[in-house]
Amino acid sequence: MNVRRHLIPAVAAAAALAALSACSTDSVAAGDSGKFDVVASFYPMAFLAEQIGGDHVHVTSLTEPGQEPHDLEISARQTAQLQESDAVLYLKNLQPSVDDAVNQSEIRTKIDAASLTSLEKHGNEVGGHAAEHDDHPDDELEGLDPHVWLDPVRYAQIAEGVGKAFEKADPDHAAAYKANTAALVKKLDALNTKFENGLKNTDTKVFITTHAAFGYLAERYGLTEEAINGLDPESEPSAARVKDLEKMAKADGVTTVFYETLVSDKTAKTIASDAGLKTDVLDPIEGITAKSRGKDYFAVQEANLKALQGALGAK
Repeated sequence: MNVRRHLIPAVAAAAALAALSACSTDSVAAGDSGKFDVVASFYPMAFLAEQIGGDHVHVTSLTEPGQEPHDLEISARQTAQLQESDAVLYLKNLQPSVDDAVNQSEIRTKIDAASLTSLEKHGNEVGGHAAEHDDHPDDELEGLDPHVWLDPVRYAQIAEGVGKAFEKADPDHAAAYKANTAALVKKLDALNTKFENGLKNTDTKVFITTHAAFGYLAERYGLTEEAINGLDPESEPSAARVKDLEKMAKADGVTTVFYETLVSDKTAKTIASDAGLKTDVLDPIEGITAKSRGKDYFAVQEANLKALQGALGAK
């Protein structure tokens, strides 16, 4: 991660909490909705809360549509809103300013999605096979990869944990939360089956992405993700890394360089042009915008599957 993202002093979060009384009238406030108020850190968490909570929850996302979630610096108004809510659903270590605000808050129900499944270390190269031409995969590991929602199996595990947390925090609607969770997990299981069947037989198993967001998805379906950048979507690749990618693309029959909707496509298109490759969108689903290929998580994942099938030569 970029160093500047970690320079969110704890005093800022404390000061924001001190401003609670001044900001409370401005927030879309939790506590005033008459429902179980959930503050979600960014889209994949908000989607879970909405799907599981249904009509019984009021969900607010700290990350605006189109905003790169890694860059979020939580405001005093948002911290006040967080303090007034019944629950917060977030993914620890993805957004440092959210972590700080949650730690400083007195909110009773804090749900860390990262604690509800298993996280792994991923670097620039990750997946179902170790490319022979990658001489240094270990020294590029950048810590635990937070992009668990892109693996339908892990996302379902998180959904089950969130459902149980909602049941405990709002027992009056526990039956509804249990039923909604079961329905969501069933849909995620079906999505997993689609990915398994759709990517079983392909000409190549290697794909190139802008940043290393698809490691869990790659491992789940026996693929290898080669990322231009690491886990930080805005870092710049070295000349050596670009050269390695171009050699790898030729060796592994790669046809496409994928870019995403919330960060610049310049580097991906430059590498693709230099290597004679196509470009396409593979969406990490960190937010839904007008540019997204679908209106929600499932629709965008279906589009991702189609894009991968086309790039990998699915049969």
